[in-house]
Amino acid sequence: MPKKETAVSQGLVAAIYARYSSHAQNDASIEQQIDECREYARQHGYKIVGVYADRAMSGRSDRRPEFQKMMRAAEKREFQIVLAYKSNRISRNMLHALSYEDKLAQHGVNVVYCKEEFGNNAAGRFALRTMMNVNQFYSENMAEDIMRGLMDNANQCKVNGSLPLGYKRGADGRYEIDEQTAPIVQEIFRRIANGELKASIADDLNKRQIRTGTGGAWNKGSFHSLLANERYTGIYIYRDVRIPGGIPAIIDRELFEAAREREETMKTVVKSRRRRDDMEYLLTGKLFCGYCLEPMVGSSGTGKMGKMYYYYRCKNNAEKHTCQKKPVRKDAIEQLVVSSLKACITKPENIDWMTDLVMKYRSKIIAESDIGYLEDKLKENKTAIKNVMKAIEMGVVTETTKARLQELEAEQREVLSSLLAEKRSIPDVTRDHVQFFFESFRNGDVNSIKYQKTLIKHFLRAVYLYDDHIKITFDYDDSDTGVEIPLEDSSAESSEDTSVLIDSLGVYGRV
Repeated sequence: MPKKETAVSQGLVAAIYARYSSHAQNDASIEQQIDECREYARQHGYKIVGVYADRAMSGRSDRRPEFQKMMRAAEKREFQIVLAYKSNRISRNMLHALSYEDKLAQHGVNVVYCKEEFGNNAAGRFALRTMMNVNQFYSENMAEDIMRGLMDNANQCKVNGSLPLGYKRGADGRYEIDEQTAPIVQEIFRRIANGELKASIADDLNKRQIRTGTGGAWNKGSFHSLLANERYTGIYIYRDVRIPGGIPAIIDRELFEAAREREETMKTVVKSRRRRDDMEYLLTGKLFCGYCLEPMVGSSGTGKMGKMYYYYRCKNNAEKHTCQKKPVRKDAIEQLVVSSLKACITKPENIDWMTDLVMKYRSKIIAESDIGYLEDKLKENKTAIKNVMKAIEMGVVTETTKARLQELEAEQREVLSSLLAEKRSIPDVTRDHVQFFFESFRNGDVNSIKYQKTLIKHFLRAVYLYDDHIKITFDYDDSDTGVEIPLEDSSAESSEDTSVLIDSLGVYGRV
């Protein structure tokens, strides 16, 4: 495989984000962070196009002016890289920092941490995201216990979650009609049933300063969930629980159906046939032609019997006809890749290796955190307080000793707060947690779209497709090593019954 292009040859542009949060830091902290980021950019050939700096702003929330300004610029694709001194500059909580990374990635922006190796290292990124996913995994398991309580509420027709416009929670926890807003719901259903345009209704409600159920202004999209909500006819609904008469009705069934019918007839019937790009190509951005290394893009065609078929096709082949790579059937290649991923990552030795990798990086995070520094600071503080107390016990009670004691106690509170925040920012996962997370992929259904997406998202780096084999590389490995799988027949250009066949998944070694 040819080596990757450098940042310079790719013309990558970057923005810098810096932040300090307390009186223990100052503008010098900001300048130091920016200088480190500029030096990192110089070494890696990034062009800096913007600097965003929040002064005396906590990282526990994203309500930071410069941070929000940076996110808006990312949405406009003004840069491809965000440089930060450390992950705790993006957020005080590492898991939140990773979620912001995901948001930025949706706009084609990568986040690099200048003083943390894992920020630009495949194994490190994989380990950090695994810790985040393990936390979410166990959080969802805990949510099952909460769900049992919610289902018990549902069987008693009690309110679970937010209330639709027109209702309020009664003293017994059940639905009651809100006399102030229920007439608005009735009015909307009548006006829709009579054929009035939603834009006109929205303008009128806004002029009358009537708000939606969430307190916002009305627009055409505000009516969709309201018009589809059968609760207004008196049916209690929560997940799979439906109890007719379980709540007081605001409108009768006849008006509900009339409004719904009018809603359907008002919809544009332009979709005479399903557009190709409505089809979801799961390997987009990760499937490449093995010969010219261009992306394989989604394509479709109609067979001899009029049936629609979906393919991945080499971009060069499709647009320039400079590559002879044959198209490959979408469902077949996706099934092969997912089956191969599952076979590889669920091998016991690979699970052990990935678990070791995650735990190693967790230890690295702890070592590189401020925990040690803050614990030493706390010890020094306690020693200083003890000495002042001894002086007071010996009768040295002056305004100076009192002021010093108050100063030390305030410092202790701040250090304790910072220490707890730093510890909370590190995922609280054990080796057993991580191993169980990886083991959970054993029983996944390779025919499930959700399972396919999960495997591709967490483990797949890239797939290189040839006519006689594919090469799969993994998200936790920066090298070009991977697994190669032979194909029996990947020709799919004209024959309706042609598909990629799995010859043999072979025996995978650890990659």
